[in-house]
Amino acid sequence: MEPVRLDVDTPSRRYTITLGDGVLGRLERVLDEAHAPAKRFVVSSPPIWRLHGSRISGVSDAEPILVPDGERFKQLQTVSRVYETLIRAAADRASTLITFGGGVIGDMAGFAAATYLRGIALVHVPTTLLAQVDSAIGGKVGVNHVLGKNLIGAFHQPHAVIVDPSVLGTLPRREFRAGLYEVIKYGMTSSPGLFDRIARERTEIFARKPDVLAAVIAESCRIKAAVVSADEREAGLRRILNFGHTAGHALEAVTKYRRYRHGEAVAYGMLVAADVAVARGALADRERTALADLITSLGPLPPIGDLSTAQILEAMQHDKKVIAGRLHFVLPTAIGATAIVDDVTRKELKASLKRVGFRA
Repeated sequence: MEPVRLDVDTPSRRYTITLGDGVLGRLERVLDEAHAPAKRFVVSSPPIWRLHGSRISGVSDAEPILVPDGERFKQLQTVSRVYETLIRAAADRASTLITFGGGVIGDMAGFAAATYLRGIALVHVPTTLLAQVDSAIGGKVGVNHVLGKNLIGAFHQPHAVIVDPSVLGTLPRREFRAGLYEVIKYGMTSSPGLFDRIARERTEIFARKPDVLAAVIAESCRIKAAVVSADEREAGLRRILNFGHTAGHALEAVTKYRRYRHGEAVAYGMLVAADVAVARGALADRERTALADLITSLGPLPPIGDLSTAQILEAMQHDKKVIAGRLHFVLPTAIGATAIVDDVTRKELKASLKRVGFRA
């Protein structure tokens, strides 16, 4: 089967998402077609390289740059290790940095590519479902700060994104499920059909049936590509992709990025946003229930009952979506539609956090 090709057309760069089982076998050809400079370096993590490194080892003459994975390592100190290796290898502006891993690896190495020599070519080869449908597309790169997630970053569009669903066969079930929460996000913001498909075909999705999984990934990528093409730097439409991320990022920060997978935190964030919307009369309760039921049907979320609403509210004040002192919040208005508001009050948020399960 020929790979699916989806274009992302931004003012900074036009590039292609190449998606298909086994596409890693033609990685060098895809890189050449994308005009990625031939002096290539791969950034990955030790576990991913052990599992899949042999599938891409031929794309670079240099040893892979292996760094620790996980949100708690997504910091400038880790990026500095990438810089040091590039400097020692005499990497210049005619170099390409290839990320091979999940969203954290993509964000960190992408930030290194954006800032090393004021910017070198970047290619994403994501190996988790969450990265394949979301973080590898759109040019957002960056690292966390102790006071908040992704507060240090840049927009740096890649030369190409190569998505091979076959690598998901080794992904632990919890990580796979975390990626599905981001797919649910796309359904809630943009596609009732995708939302319904997850509910209808979740058994086949969890079984990682190639044709079903590829279709879900492709639809998510189409939505992300269309949004990014219309609004590269989050001036308007792209903000809908932050649905669930306000409370979600706060939850990650409060727990120091150790307890929850990003997708799990987003799942809680979507529940909070939906509750606020219902309380305001902006969303029918039956649609909030449909969202909650779909999230629940995928499996258990880690508990939140020991975390206080005060902790989450405090962390929200450091969210990068606070503009001129006002928090811009994405609320669902129906399955497949959202509204962006800047008047959600602390009282509203506290009440919704309590109803979702946070401690008063």
